[in-house]
Amino acid sequence: MKSYLIHRFTRRLAVSLSVIVTVGAANGPAVADPRVLALPALKVWQGDFDGMLKRKMVRILLPTDRTSFFIDKGETLGFEAELGAEFESWLNKRYGKKKERIYVGFVPTPRDRLLSDLTAGKGDIAAGLLTVTPERSKLVDFADPWASGVREVLVTGSAAPSVSSLNDLGGKTIHVRESSSYFEHLLAINADRKARGLEPIIVQPADKNLEDEDLLEMVSTGLLPWAVIDRFKARAWAGLVKGLTVRDDISFNEGGDIAWAIRKDSPALRRELAEFVNTHKIGTEFGNDLRARYFKMAKPLKNALAHTEAEKFKALRGSFEKYGVQYSIDPVLLAAQGYQESELDQACHNASGATGIMQIKPSTAKEKPIEIAGVTASADTNIHAGSKYLRYLADTYVDASVIDPRERVFMALAAYNAGPGNLKRFRDYASKHGLDPTVWFGNVENGAAAIVGRETVQYVGKIYKYYISYESLRSPTPASATADPSQK
Repeated sequence: MKSYLIHRFTRRLAVSLSVIVTVGAANGPAVADPRVLALPALKVWQGDFDGMLKRKMVRILLPTDRTSFFIDKGETLGFEAELGAEFESWLNKRYGKKKERIYVGFVPTPRDRLLSDLTAGKGDIAAGLLTVTPERSKLVDFADPWASGVREVLVTGSAAPSVSSLNDLGGKTIHVRESSSYFEHLLAINADRKARGLEPIIVQPADKNLEDEDLLEMVSTGLLPWAVIDRFKARAWAGLVKGLTVRDDISFNEGGDIAWAIRKDSPALRRELAEFVNTHKIGTEFGNDLRARYFKMAKPLKNALAHTEAEKFKALRGSFEKYGVQYSIDPVLLAAQGYQESELDQACHNASGATGIMQIKPSTAKEKPIEIAGVTASADTNIHAGSKYLRYLADTYVDASVIDPRERVFMALAAYNAGPGNLKRFRDYASKHGLDPTVWFGNVENGAAAIVGRETVQYVGKIYKYYISYESLRSPTPASATADPSQK
């Protein structure tokens, strides 16, 4: 199975002062805007806490996900967002002045770049529920832990084969991110198994953008048989999502610490964080309250591989293949979009007039430049119109600066959902706030979240989770063999 992508929390948080600001060369923050979450034109800086006080800025690098940190219509939400906001309040009570506040700024950063960007001076703290590991400790130091005694356990779903112990996983595949502590611990387990003459576990790197909750959601619907997850996350999600079994008896690491990472040779910042963590960690009133509000599921993913759903895909595969090749779009991606739009149900209609598998309006399909009639009556025609419209959006509203074919399709999907005018706004937001306007995940999607909310972010994300599941059903055919390899 190919692992291609993706990517909510309970409490809406008005973090009016935990903002992302532009930092002046000498006089600290020049602009503070509570509506934005990016660091435009921020210069690289390395130093300890005394320098941060002079700059009136502490920068926290964070991955965007549905639990730790995300943007929803201009609000900053999530576990780490609340910690950052509280840290800012705490700092200002100790060091702030009426006319000179200290700001905590959030820097959205891909998870696999958290530590490298930290050491390079693009932030002062790396967050994201990081587990302290020997390999990570070679690169950075860690503050006192928010939580200790953390176990990494197996979480199984309905598609999982029977296993009674860790030894039963020999020769079986587990998908984990290479940047995760799970990956590091699985490699250590395999080294031990090899020394004892046991068959290793097959460790398959998952896409770097898949967060723990994405993997758990895929396990719950049968898209993956199992995942390795911190036990406290697994227990929380198992209480919200059907189909998850937390195997407390199968552990991959025990006694782990979760902490913020800081640059080496930062003793003053480490001392400051030690005091803050001591009064806010799990076990304190603040920490326990935050943990109790930790997870909330969005509208659940469905199992696109269930027998009846897989049969729908197979019945329509010829149409997706035909129009995917005609319009240079991966046919499996088109099928995934169709499943997100209608669950591949041609009889599906919505109140706005969108109809059929691709949920396209007859008026949109009939008019220029699509000019295809009959989208209500025929599934094949509906798929044709939806495919042509997606191609039109990519060619017309995604400019030449977006070179990567996959990124062009990501942008087109966003335009399909939110409208081409909004796509321009999303990309303008990314440019304005120091993000990459040519990359959807972790960049332009933040503009979508800030401007229209989470719907478009979740729309594109779910399509790619369904894409992952449909990839397992793909087999070479003359039609797919002629498609541009860059589509896949």
